[in-house]
Amino acid sequence: MILQMLKIASCIGTIGTGLLGALRPSAVPGFTGLEITGPRGVTEVRSIFGGLFIGVGAFPLIVGVPATYHMLGVMYLTIAAARLISMLIDGSLKERSNLISLAAELVLGAILVL
Repeated sequence: MILQMLKIASCIGTIGTGLLGALRPSAVPGFTGLEITGPRGVTEVRSIFGGLFIGVGAFPLIVGVPATYHMLGVMYLTIAAARLISMLIDGSLKERSNLISLAAELVLGAILVL
């Protein structure tokens, strides 16, 4: 029961991240380190950080099939793996925002694949 509630909360948090990206793209550079240099960048933030995160967060809640939660968990774990590899290659292991993102992705991924 608690695990199911954590999975639902993870989906809602994913949707929340998406809503932030879609509705306030100017907030995304603060937690990603990316720069938006024009209208094309705004569109990318709205579509990827907005639309994608809303869609993958909502899908398990709409469909209700356990495997859809696993899919979202695998997404987070894959992002975490890519982030860790990048942090090692790029020398950004001590960057606080990267460590916070990595921890969040690992926790959400673990919750969702259980």
